[in-house]
Amino acid sequence: MMKHILLSLGLVAALAVPAQAECYADYKAKRDNPLKLHYGVIELPDTACGSRQAAASQIAQRIGRDGWTLLNVLGLFDSNGLDQRKESAGAYFLRY
Repeated sequence: MMKHILLSLGLVAALAVPAQAECYADYKAKRDNPLKLHYGVIELPDTACGSRQAAASQIAQRIGRDGWTLLNVLGLFDSNGLDQRKESAGAYFLRY
């Protein structure tokens, strides 16, 4: 009986924790002097996945550390969209 109670409690605790969906964005960025452009794919926290504006803030902060300026956020997607973007993003695939 005690074993069943513990298993039930464990199951309830596991169900109470919401599953976090993976969230990614693809974006374009630039760096001046000399002009350089890149297309990248970035993983974002759930808090940045509600809108492109929220994602843009997060992306700009991260890539800005290396002197990049965000031009635009192309889209938000889950892990199903990763494989099709990997080759295009090259060195900037999940770099930031």
